[in-house]
Amino acid sequence: MTSTEQILDKPLYRIPEVARLLSQSRAKVYELIRSGRLRTVKEGGVRLVTARAIAEYIALLEREAKAA
Repeated sequence: MTSTEQILDKPLYRIPEVARLLSQSRAKVYELIRSGRLRTVKEGGVRLVTARAIAEYIALLEREAKAA
């Protein structure tokens, strides 16, 4: 388990929770989802983000920062 995954204490997050975790607006989170940078799942009519998807997005940001 990575240090990022240790911070994430539950398996699924609603969009407002993801926005708080990433220090982004809800609109930005939806933009990340539309662009494919942040993966989601749907349960009924609710869009959820897995802890793994959040950790993968953070890892992507870290890789991009190293490449820049």
